[in-house]
Amino acid sequence: MKKFLMASAASVLAAGGAMAQDDPIKLGIILGFTGPIESITPNMSSSAQLAASEINEAGGLLDGRMLEAVTADSTCIDAAAATAAAERLITSEGISGIMGADCSGVTGAILANVAVPNGMVMISPSATSPGLSEAEDNDFFFRTAPSDARQGEVLANILMDRGIEEVAVTYTNNDYGQGLSDSFISSFEEAGGTVTLNASHEDGRGDYSAEVGALASAGGDALVVLGYADQGGLGIIRGALDSGAFDMFAMGDGMYSQSLLDTLGSSMNGSVGAVPWSEGEGSEAFAGLTEEAGFDAATSYTRESYDAAALIALAMQASGSTDPNEYKTAIMEVANAPGEEILPGELGKAIGILQDGGDIDYVGATNVELIGGGEAAGTYLEYVVEDGTFEQVEIR
Repeated sequence: MKKFLMASAASVLAAGGAMAQDDPIKLGIILGFTGPIESITPNMSSSAQLAASEINEAGGLLDGRMLEAVTADSTCIDAAAATAAAERLITSEGISGIMGADCSGVTGAILANVAVPNGMVMISPSATSPGLSEAEDNDFFFRTAPSDARQGEVLANILMDRGIEEVAVTYTNNDYGQGLSDSFISSFEEAGGTVTLNASHEDGRGDYSAEVGALASAGGDALVVLGYADQGGLGIIRGALDSGAFDMFAMGDGMYSQSLLDTLGSSMNGSVGAVPWSEGEGSEAFAGLTEEAGFDAATSYTRESYDAAALIALAMQASGSTDPNEYKTAIMEVANAPGEEILPGELGKAIGILQDGGDIDYVGATNVELIGGGEAAGTYLEYVVEDGTFEQVEIR
C-alpha cells in the first residue's frame, strides 16, 4: 500500500506541473468533524477557509490560481480513519498541502503513514503533544499551536499561584492526554505540589463512576482534567459534581469549549484552565474578519487554523511552486522576520510583496513565530469560570 501511495502521489505532483494556469490549487483540511472535539471543529474549518477566500478575493496565488479547500474527517481519535482520509485527499483530490490534523494521535499517524512517505506538507493548528517535536518528519510538519511541554508548565503555575498545592489528575488515554499529563505533573511537583493520583480515562463511556470514585478516594484541592469537552472530560466532571467528589477543576485546552458550559453552567464557577491564545493587533484584526464572516473568533484554535492555511499559501507564493518538496523550505521564511509584517486581512498585500521579490514577516492572528523544527513559540490564556462563562485572567 505504501509503495502504491508513493507512486500515486508522484503522479499527482507530476500532473500538477502540467495543469493549466487556471486550475485551482487544492488545500486539504483534515479536522475532527465527528468525535470528541466536534463542537470546536466547525469554527476551525471556517477559519482556514476564510484565509483561502481572502486570497481568492485578492486574485489568487501564482499569477491567478484560486485556492480550493477540500475537507476530510480525522475523527480526532481513529488513526485508521484519519489515515484513509489523508490518503484520499492526496490520491483522489490531488491536494498540495494539509491544514491539519487536529488531535495529536491522528496527526502523528497521518504524518508517519501518509505525509512523509508522499512528501506532503502538514501544518497542524492544534496537535500539541510534546512527542511530535521528535517525530521523523523530513521537514514536512509544522504547527501553529505550541507544544504541551509549555502548557503543562503554565497550568501548574496557575494552580500554585492560587495556593492549590494538592491535586488529582485524570487524562484522556491517548498521545495528547499522556503528554500533557506528564508535562503538568513534572512542572507541578517541581514547584512543590503533590499529585494524589494520576489516572487515565477512556472516551465514549456512559458511566465514569468508577474513575470518579478512585479520584475522590485519592482526594485533593482540585481535580485536573486533561481531556475533551465533548467526551470523557465532560463525563468525569459531571460525575464528580453529581457525587460531590470535587467542585474545583483545572482544565487543559481540550476542555475549553462553550458546549461544556452550556451543559454544566454555573456549577463550574471558580474552575480555571489554560488554552493557547494571543492578543494584540493581529488578534483584533482576525476578530473583525470573523465577525464579518459570521462566526466566533474566541473559540479554541480558530486563530491557529487561519494562520496554518495562510502559511501554506504564502509559502507557495514565496517559492513559486505548489510542490511541497519545494515550498516547505519557505514556510519558516514567511513566518519569521525579516520582512514586512502581515496581519489577518492583509494576505493579498503579502502576495503582492512576494511577487515583487520582497520579504514578509507573517504575524497573523497568533503573533506567529516558528522556532526549532517548525514549532510555534506561543502564549496561553489563563481563564476562570465566573457566572457560567469563561473570563480572561491574563495571557501567560
